[in-house]
Amino acid sequence: MSGAEVCVTGIGLVTPAGDGREAGWERVCKGLPASTLEREGDALRLACRVPPFDPGRVGRARARKPDRCAQLALLAASEAVADAGLEPGRWDGARVAVVVGTGSGGAGTLEAEHRALLERGPAYVSPFAVPSSLANSVAAQLAIEFGASGPGLTVNTACASGATAVGTARDLLALDRCDIALVGGAEASLTPYYFAGFSQLGALSERFEDPTGALRPFDVDRDGFVMGEGAGILVLERPADARARRVRVRARIVGYGASSDAHHVVSPHPGGVGITAAVRAALADAGAGAADVAHVNAHGTGTRRGDSIEAAVLATLLPHRPPVTSTKGVTGHLLGAAGAVEAALTALTVERGLLPPTANLRRLGPGIDLDVVTECRPAAPALALSTSVGFGGHNAVLVVAVP
Repeated sequence: MSGAEVCVTGIGLVTPAGDGREAGWERVCKGLPASTLEREGDALRLACRVPPFDPGRVGRARARKPDRCAQLALLAASEAVADAGLEPGRWDGARVAVVVGTGSGGAGTLEAEHRALLERGPAYVSPFAVPSSLANSVAAQLAIEFGASGPGLTVNTACASGATAVGTARDLLALDRCDIALVGGAEASLTPYYFAGFSQLGALSERFEDPTGALRPFDVDRDGFVMGEGAGILVLERPADARARRVRVRARIVGYGASSDAHHVVSPHPGGVGITAAVRAALADAGAGAADVAHVNAHGTGTRRGDSIEAAVLATLLPHRPPVTSTKGVTGHLLGAAGAVEAALTALTVERGLLPPTANLRRLGPGIDLDVVTECRPAAPALALSTSVGFGGHNAVLVVAVP
């Protein structure tokens, strides 16, 4: 491999598939969708929510202040730091970076406080309304919690945010801006505004009669995605540092590619030029060829147009047809957190030699010429891609390899 590689030494996950890395991984491998039907007034909607958790786990004082997005990130980061065998009180905080991707940050706080303003007046708006709703509040809360006083960044490339954050953190390590990076994505925008907005775009599944079968990546009957919430945080270190600590390495991030479609604010380029460029850049960065790719954790949201374009790109660039998975069939679409959660699941895939299935795939849609995994499959992918695409035409691709 060429370029700068980093090691994944810790993984923390809080997703609709489960509270914690192992619970989430088990459900993803079983292909059990987490979507449920909800009713608000006369309106029906589908959602993938994180299982209930004790707010005390993120500190009772903090639990009253941070937005739910930051709470989820704190839980995931705590698991990741423990998984990496790190003790924040004993590290040099100035050499620890925090890079978090999010699409909407504190959306829940923003909507709740705006409602309080309109219904009750400005005196009823919380003094924490602004700091809790800002997108950077998630990274700030992690830095405070773990005493990480190195570079602190918030990345927003819409639904590619989590993957972009991982690529950005890898670059920080390569440039020696830090020794440890807490990196990932978080999202908690299951709010009336986001449900209404995505619904008006026609992006959401309306298969209300079959909630668990609603999100169908690459399926002939796919009709849109199901919004989810969650967080995925990784601990990244340089290989030499991981070896010095004698810590277990779960996987390596060996390549990263990013691009913009420069085409449309919500519609991907019909020729897939942006995602094509990102895949090629990531492989070149890794010093790998297309034939080296043994698995793909695809963006695969279950939208008709998006899945078709991504499938065409993968079929063209990877003619040897490596197995492809979209884990969104289980977790839902976690928006700004999706890329980080899927990077974590890809790391677990190469570490454990198991390819997770794509839930709810009955029959491939027309023109989708991929080997889509429908049942958990043992394999030993030495190198895998994780692809992410966001509104605005943002594309981010990570190359994940065995330790």
